[in-house]
Amino acid sequence: MDISFSAFFEAMMGNPVLLITVVLTLGVIFVNGWTDAPNAIATCVTTRCMGVKSAIIMSAGFNFLGVLIMTKINSSVASTISNMVDFGGDTREALIALCAALFSIVVYSVGASYFGIPTSESHSLIAGLSGAAIAIQNGFDGINMKEWGKVLYGLVLSLILGFVLGWIVCKLVTLLFARADRRKTNSFFRGAQIFGAAAMSFMHGAQDGQKFIGVLFLGLAFSHGQNDVSGIAIPVWLMLLCSVVMALGTSVGGEKIIKSVGMDMVKLEKYQGFSADIAAALCLLFSSIFGIPVSTTHTKTTAIMGVGSVRRISAIDFNVVKDMMLTWVFTFPGCGLISFIMAKIFIALFN
Repeated sequence: MDISFSAFFEAMMGNPVLLITVVLTLGVIFVNGWTDAPNAIATCVTTRCMGVKSAIIMSAGFNFLGVLIMTKINSSVASTISNMVDFGGDTREALIALCAALFSIVVYSVGASYFGIPTSESHSLIAGLSGAAIAIQNGFDGINMKEWGKVLYGLVLSLILGFVLGWIVCKLVTLLFARADRRKTNSFFRGAQIFGAAAMSFMHGAQDGQKFIGVLFLGLAFSHGQNDVSGIAIPVWLMLLCSVVMALGTSVGGEKIIKSVGMDMVKLEKYQGFSADIAAALCLLFSSIFGIPVSTTHTKTTAIMGVGSVRRISAIDFNVVKDMMLTWVFTFPGCGLISFIMAKIFIALFN
């Protein structure tokens, strides 16, 4: 399979279904940068270490680097996403179903973000692909349970490890700086939190960028008559394309989400914001190395909860946490069902 950019462009111009798939995938990447990336800089902005515009520009840059560098070093997350579902042997029908899945993700994500609710783009993507695969295979034969199992590991990992690391990092920081002058520590943690937000933005790009690279790569394979991408290296131009689009999405911002994550759930001080960012970035790094797709929203939120619990459990606004948890719980059946229905409709109309 020729995976050069010129061959890709030629295939896209000659195949309207591939063109729609690419546009929808880039649209989902853009929405991800717009709705998920603000989680990375939420604490940095709400503790007044950086202004909103400066933080968004910084986050866009590090999202770009995260997608590009981490995918080049270790693309196991992209491989997990590509191999998680089986769309069957008819690659044209598979490409149509993939279009339906991506369309469903955009609809679901934009609707949730309109209300300022942090969405899990990772779970929307997984649910959308799974719903379309079930539709095209008329059953659960379309799900690769070995790879899908990593999604379940990721769900547990992001919940438990995010909280535990948040608590440990914040506790260590509290003990190390217990006798330090508060004015000096505030100055130190202002810079440290900017570093933490940059690290979180980098790892957001590394995790979420790879997921969508996997989808775009799968669409490219379908257009060439191949139903999997096993053993094929991801080209650099594809990494660049996805990283640029995610960075553009991030630059749009997401002030409602910044407020929801950074202010409503726990009132953070600078050292706590730093602890949450570092803990979440470490969790994402661990997950990326082992090819486990996790929700960056899950990870950052639970890290903030862990940080808040160091001070006292009552520091956490559990009403906000409950709303977020309900959103996550409804993502799989909600987005999955939309994708299932749209896949059936798309196949009937365009096949």
